[in-house]
Amino acid sequence: MNQSISRFAQLIGDKLQQLNLTITCAESCTGGGLAYALTGVAGSSAWFNQSAVTYSNQAKQTLLGVSSSTLIAHGAVSEQTVSEMAKGAATLAHANMAISISGIAGPGGGTPDKPVGTVWFGFALEAEVQTRHQVFSGDREQVRLEAIQFALAEALNLLALYGES
Repeated sequence: MNQSISRFAQLIGDKLQQLNLTITCAESCTGGGLAYALTGVAGSSAWFNQSAVTYSNQAKQTLLGVSSSTLIAHGAVSEQTVSEMAKGAATLAHANMAISISGIAGPGGGTPDKPVGTVWFGFALEAEVQTRHQVFSGDREQVRLEAIQFALAEALNLLALYGES
């Protein structure tokens, strides 16, 4: 992991500890990289209990409760899917916050509507879910690292706002 990813993970851990919240992840294209970054923080067991790598559509349905109709209508890489993934992960882990990621890291798999580098993110914080969409450039590793870094940065922003309310 690069230094900025490690730093974001540390800041998230500090904020979660301060707010007495827990976090979980539901990952597809990042293959557990987000959970790896978060659990790289010493003491993360105080705010991180479990995570799910749901690479296949079947895993998204079975573990996280993503609807088959959502996957058929919108695909695995969509706002609707990451929203359901985040909600399902939060429920599964009994966590206050969940981050979900689904994307196309490449080198193949892209389409004109969803080119390689397309990544959708879901952020469930208590009962509210927000989504984000990015298209990253670079090879498979770069897309995955950019997705992890983006997810951590956005989660930190949401936690900062949550802490002010």
